[in-house]
Amino acid sequence: MTIEAELYWSFRSPYSYLATQRYKDMADQYDLNIQLRPVYPLAIRKADFFEKNHPNWIGYTMRDMMRVAEFHNIEFAIPNPDPIVQNLITREISAEQPYIYRLTRLGQSAARHGKSLKFCNNVSKLIWGGTKDWDKGDHLRNAAVDAGLDFDAMEAEVENDAEKLDAEIAANQDALEAAGHWGVPSLIVENEPFFGQDRIEMALWRLKQLGLKPRES
Repeated sequence: MTIEAELYWSFRSPYSYLATQRYKDMADQYDLNIQLRPVYPLAIRKADFFEKNHPNWIGYTMRDMMRVAEFHNIEFAIPNPDPIVQNLITREISAEQPYIYRLTRLGQSAARHGKSLKFCNNVSKLIWGGTKDWDKGDHLRNAAVDAGLDFDAMEAEVENDAEKLDAEIAANQDALEAAGHWGVPSLIVENEPFFGQDRIEMALWRLKQLGLKPRES
């Protein structure tokens, strides 16, 4: 019997990116359906988070995410452009955010069609994998097509149904918190949260306890 799980995830989170392909590989290998539920990053939900954090936070996070990428042999580069417009010296979040709302709404549109895991994995590889100007040209369109989605229809949803998409994204955050966590990436298995890219092996261990089996070839 297929086991269901939810992956709460953000386009701006490097650790979400570092987890996504590994979760997708797990879903491909095992009889597991992972529904990716996008949420807005802390920079949107709590704009003063970075300003109030310890001064070493950004420096350590930069070092650690590059180390994790090297350890797992995952391509990694600083996004160009960053999905969040932020002054990394003052850590101030800009009032103008031309990328993250569109991205997250596209992710939720993909979730409506049950294909957000592959779509968001494709897009995160563009953002964090070294693709310059990932927001231009056909990059996002190709990511959608590869995931089996109609990009024009997704864009129309983002344009015409933004309020409902945002309500669904807020509901994702509420569901994450109701399951016992608040951050991303978090995999929820039978209401048990596994937070962070360093909990993937433990999540698989739990799933196997619950009867997870390899997919039949």
